[in-house]
Amino acid sequence: MEVSARAKQVRVSPRKVRLVLENLPGKRVDDALNILRFLTTPSARHVAKVVKSAAANAENNFQLEPSGLRIKAAWADEAPRFKRTRARARGRASRIVHRTSHITVVVEEEGQRGP
Repeated sequence: MEVSARAKQVRVSPRKVRLVLENLPGKRVDDALNILRFLTTPSARHVAKVVKSAAANAENNFQLEPSGLRIKAAWADEAPRFKRTRARARGRASRIVHRTSHITVVVEEEGQRGP
């Protein structure tokens, strides 16, 4: 059974989050959390929260054992951007774009293989 968790509008660029997420599919939840704990990138903290949330959803909503879960898929989609302006020389303005992302993690029971 697949169980997912999602963090929406995280103030980190999707490109930076994808660098962290590419290591996770196929790993057990405990192993993935250990990997995320020792990564130096700040976006690993956001990803770890989503992995913990997916494991908690599986445990509380579907009575699955959290130690027997593995990460099936993990991805980051682009969320709405925050657009600001900054004053520049000679009365002009330039654009500042703060990118945000939606982080999704899907877990399933370890013995289960999908099509």
